[in-house]
Amino acid sequence: MFTTPEGRIERGRWWIGVAVLFVAWLIARILFGTDGLLALVVGIVIFLAGLMLHIKRCHDRDKSGWWCLLLLIPVVGFLWALIDLGILEGTPGENRYGPDPLAREKV
Repeated sequence: MFTTPEGRIERGRWWIGVAVLFVAWLIARILFGTDGLLALVVGIVIFLAGLMLHIKRCHDRDKSGWWCLLLLIPVVGFLWALIDLGILEGTPGENRYGPDPLAREKV
């Protein structure tokens, strides 16, 4: 789920992934603080895992992963992610990024 940008991820798993990464970030901040090489490396790993998660969710909405650049815009990025990735349904059926992740669960 967190290692590759390929494929699609449905809304429920996206929310679970966001929660897991948030908890991992909190634990890392408590254990390693905000300064030092280890904190930097852990932060980069969590950032990349979140990026892969968001890209897969964009793919489920039949959008390019480049849409994740909206996250760089304060407030707008958060609102976009909340609505587009967290609330709106994915594209039903297969799209250019792969099969419907919900269809695979029903089989």
